[in-house]
Amino acid sequence: MNRKKKINQALKSKVKKMNAKLQNSSKPKYVSKADRVAVAEKEAETHLADCTENSPESVGDSAANSVTDSGS
Repeated sequence: MNRKKKINQALKSKVKKMNAKLQNSSKPKYVSKADRVAVAEKEAETHLADCTENSPESVGDSAANSVTDSGS
């Protein structure tokens, strides 16, 4: 009886592991801390580049408006 139980247990555990591997997980894939930092830096650079392209005109206008408002 003991031998049968052990064999069945081993077979059931193998089947269980195989089924677990086949299941699709809804959990997002792990991203290491270093990769997250690298992605954040790239996003920051692109954001700064976008801001500097659009910013000089709007910054100049807002600076001029603030000077005229404070002078009044």
